[in-house]
Amino acid sequence: MNLVVVESPTKARTISKYLGADYEIKASMGHIMDLPKSKLGVDVEHDFIPQYELVADKKNIISELKNAAKGADKIILATDPDREGEAIASHVRDVLAQNQKSKIKNQNLQRIVFHEITKEAIEEALKNPRDIDKNLVDAQTARRVLDRLVGYKLSPILWRKVRRGLSAGRVQSVALRLIVEREREIEKFKKEKYFTISIVLKGIDFELVEVNGQKLETQEKFNLYDGEYRVTKTSITDPQLVQNLVPDIKNSQFLISEVLKKETRRYPSPPFTTSTLQIDASRRFGFSGKRTMSLAQKLYEEGYITYHRTDSVVIGKGAMFAIREYVEKEFGKKYIPQNPRFYKTKSKVAQEAHEAIRPTAVGPISNFKFQISNLGRDHFRLYDIIWRRAVASQMAEAVLESTTVMADSDSKYKAKANGSILIFDGYLKVNPQALSDTVLPDFKQGEKLKPEDAKEIEHETLPPPRYNDASLIATLEEKGIGRPSTYAAIIETIGHRMYVERQEGHFVPTPVGVAVNDFLVKNFSSIDDIPFTAQMEDSLDMIANGQEAWVPVIKSFYEPFSNTLEKVEGAERVKIEVEQTKELCPECQSPLVIRIGRFGKFMSCSTFPKCRFTKPFVEETNLICPKDRGKIILKKTRKGRRFYGCSNYPKCDFAAWKLEDIKKSSQEKQEVKQLKSV
Repeated sequence: MNLVVVESPTKARTISKYLGADYEIKASMGHIMDLPKSKLGVDVEHDFIPQYELVADKKNIISELKNAAKGADKIILATDPDREGEAIASHVRDVLAQNQKSKIKNQNLQRIVFHEITKEAIEEALKNPRDIDKNLVDAQTARRVLDRLVGYKLSPILWRKVRRGLSAGRVQSVALRLIVEREREIEKFKKEKYFTISIVLKGIDFELVEVNGQKLETQEKFNLYDGEYRVTKTSITDPQLVQNLVPDIKNSQFLISEVLKKETRRYPSPPFTTSTLQIDASRRFGFSGKRTMSLAQKLYEEGYITYHRTDSVVIGKGAMFAIREYVEKEFGKKYIPQNPRFYKTKSKVAQEAHEAIRPTAVGPISNFKFQISNLGRDHFRLYDIIWRRAVASQMAEAVLESTTVMADSDSKYKAKANGSILIFDGYLKVNPQALSDTVLPDFKQGEKLKPEDAKEIEHETLPPPRYNDASLIATLEEKGIGRPSTYAAIIETIGHRMYVERQEGHFVPTPVGVAVNDFLVKNFSSIDDIPFTAQMEDSLDMIANGQEAWVPVIKSFYEPFSNTLEKVEGAERVKIEVEQTKELCPECQSPLVIRIGRFGKFMSCSTFPKCRFTKPFVEETNLICPKDRGKIILKKTRKGRRFYGCSNYPKCDFAAWKLEDIKKSSQEKQEVKQLKSV
């Protein structure tokens, strides 16, 4: 009998399909050893040795593993192929080695890795076992120790200097800083009105770009923390000027002065990595990073996709040729490039340069829809974009004719329109969402046209947008903060700590988050610093690559950190700003304010602790319920997700995720009412 140890029951069940009766498969249910919850658990005096202990609620699982190991001829550790998986394998080995009855030291203990749960991958892994990778284990140990030192040393200071019950994290604090800095840029931003003029020629909207030889388009550059963004607008800011221009343009005749046609080729994107999958799922479906990773985990464990924690864009040769064969059979030879497409991975860690995320089997997506949809609608939606991106990555490029048309009116006005004609769809055959160009009719140079219409459009310059899941993950990746497996946890943590809240899918810092950020920036600038955090991530990668030892890396961090801790004891206490309201306290008639507690926002008397009156906070909107005309208020699900519902619940059960849905529902009801009256 051979014992195979994996992390989850789902993974165990899928693997069991491919192994015979002489294999017993057990799930560790994640980590079976961890640092203690009640103390630091790191010996800072003796090379930062972690004091791992058995996880309390895993005693029965550990007992099962030990009993299974007693009668096993071979113990095979088949945990996930990354740092966490390697650490779990190492801890399972150590726990079983402590079981003297199993005599594990004399047994054949093997470590196998695979990046997809298929028969071929499992069999190949069993043929090529290896030892536990000490470098990967050290990298995971270093990260765990580093995060524990920051969390346990910083949190008590936050309790004393900001508010009890707060906590800090090494990487999460940088993510919070990005959000706070962006919010302050938004607050400082001064909106400016400007106008554009649209001229309709042959049913196409041309934009006015020149008046009397003067170009209208201008750009303004704004600086952000460690970056910049640009605002493009026109120089027309005078409403009176617009009112004078539009009638004159309507009465003018335009000549098509230039028709610039250029053949362009668009190439497919590489297959998904962890970060690009989270970004795309957020943009398309509004999934949080946590939701995307949960769905991907299930798809991986059920054997539908390759391992979902990866920063590699490489596809294995077998899969590559299988995709090419499928595309040629399904769409024809012209849809595959002459040579396979190879994408270069930016990963610095050779051991963790897995394959990209791709489907484990290639065939018409309709073949998998029924099985995957049984897992849930969202599982199939995620699988669908993984399938399309992976298949498209090995297809021929799309060929377009990009066209720019210029129209002049007596050298007084100049207008421009851009568009494309799709000559050959190529990879767009399976990924059509990648094309959003305007298709232009046939314009001929020298053609004279009378405007069908001309209108002014009023705009306002917009501040930099708040971060959402997609943009925050993209920024963290760009700046080297965190790694693919940590992005979802980073976002989840700052939300759970009430440092940020979601508004219409975007992150807004709470007063508590702002206070914590300002305290850390002022007193722990090295920790709460993007270049420093990115450098630390690089050091962890080098440990995983065997290029650095983990203890010196932690030591170089801890000594200056420890000195700073001592200095900060004398720092001033930070005051958390409260939100003012117009309501008065029913007990003492003082103003009520909005505070943030462990369970979210609540209202209390501004004279606290003198007056201890509190009541639940209900966030109202200015919208009316389309069902019963009650007030629409903001609510939360049991898991903390925000939604909008009627204040008359349970009498009225109207609810919506977005304000736009409520406005749309109200508008549709109004239109129906008007039709009935007619």
